[in-house]
Amino acid sequence: MNEILRLLEEDGRYTAEEIASMTGKETQEVRETIAKYEKDHVINGYTALVDWDRTGEEAVTAYIEVKITPQRDEGFDRIAQRIYQYDEVESLYLMSGAFDLGVTITGRSLKDIARFVYEKLAPIDGVRSTATYFILKKYKEKHRAFHTEPEQEERILFV
Repeated sequence: MNEILRLLEEDGRYTAEEIASMTGKETQEVRETIAKYEKDHVINGYTALVDWDRTGEEAVTAYIEVKITPQRDEGFDRIAQRIYQYDEVESLYLMSGAFDLGVTITGRSLKDIARFVYEKLAPIDGVRSTATYFILKKYKEKHRAFHTEPEQEERILFV
């Protein structure tokens, strides 16, 4: 059944008929499997991967490292739940290494990102520190390359 998930992750527009044809399964079985995945929250939605740089719309994306103090009996979950409820938060991950949580947000300007950090994120009880990194250019996301250019062949100059 992971074959169906891989196909939908590749292109969420595939119909049940197309997936059935690609996997050799019956269309009704594919429909039922997808419905079960949606009900069980294995599939949590369908989105388009948009290259906003090509739209002319101004936006800034930031990745924020957050160090926190885990809460007694709740670990990292309570603080993570508080953070992911903000509309600005696109993704939130529990990390291993030098920091605890990785947060991705998008705003209209650097000032919007800064305001989110100092007004909403940093004041949360248990947040010890943050480090914000601004994404300057996206090259690849979700297995898709942005700004694709024809490959250049290497040139060697012999002297």
